[in-house]
Amino acid sequence: MCTVKTASLFVQAFDGQSIDVRCARVPKYARYQCGFTLVELIMVIVVMGVIGGAVAVFMKGPIDAYFDTTRRAGISDMADTAVRRMARDIRKALPNSIRVSSDGQCIEFIPTRTGGRYRLAGPGNFIAPNTPITNFNMLADHNASNSAIPVDQRIQIGDLIAIYNMAGQTELDVRLSAVTAEVVAPAPVRTGTAPNYETVISIASTTFPYVQVNAENPRFQVIPGDEKIVSYICSGGSLYRNTNYAYATSCPVPALTVPVIANAATCNFVQTLGVNGNALVQLALTFSSASEAASIYHEVHVSVSP
Repeated sequence: MCTVKTASLFVQAFDGQSIDVRCARVPKYARYQCGFTLVELIMVIVVMGVIGGAVAVFMKGPIDAYFDTTRRAGISDMADTAVRRMARDIRKALPNSIRVSSDGQCIEFIPTRTGGRYRLAGPGNFIAPNTPITNFNMLADHNASNSAIPVDQRIQIGDLIAIYNMAGQTELDVRLSAVTAEVVAPAPVRTGTAPNYETVISIASTTFPYVQVNAENPRFQVIPGDEKIVSYICSGGSLYRNTNYAYATSCPVPALTVPVIANAATCNFVQTLGVNGNALVQLALTFSSASEAASIYHEVHVSVSP
């Protein structure tokens, strides 16, 4: 007869020897469970495999949809950001300075910092054609100390003043410096009395071949001295923003240091000139990622009236 020791897995056999009741043949009242069989293990593995396969089938769709949505959102965000930046720059382009390459892969223009109406010192005095001038008055308070003017819109030394950049006039093309004068004073100086303030802008002695004589609102634009020309060009599958390069008859191939606006992009730029002093620039771009692509079309209305 066996006796089971308290808190022990061993029993005392009739011959005085101790045996492990977990695996030994002992009376039923002293027998313990001795693990599981190989058949039971295989059945559990099969059942778990079936359950895992069923879960994978139901989870694959939502997971794939999540990654697809993330990828498409990235493409859309890249496209929207690129087009918005291009549209913002093009709207500030100097009148009659936008040029699109024959293959539609490049759009080039001259940016502007600000602009306004002008006259020589004294009421009723206007800039005369082919007459050298060294300063003129801007009809506004554009003093550098005026905190209401954003920093990026303040006229600075080295900026270029463009007056009446006409279309179709090679000798008046701003790229050839025929209608521009460099700002030479460190900062514009305010003159006059409130509320009719004017700002004196000093420039290098310049002869403008054509100006708006006796015009009601003669206007000028300011070209930033640190960014005198800008182009967006698709090359090698990427969209680049190229700046401050030597003017040529065609858009130059972007260097390795030129910032990339978007990768895996193709472009088609079109400019249509209207008869009412406006132009329509059409931006058609396609952005790709993996096996998907997103196309975006945007129109920018710009003024070509100097």
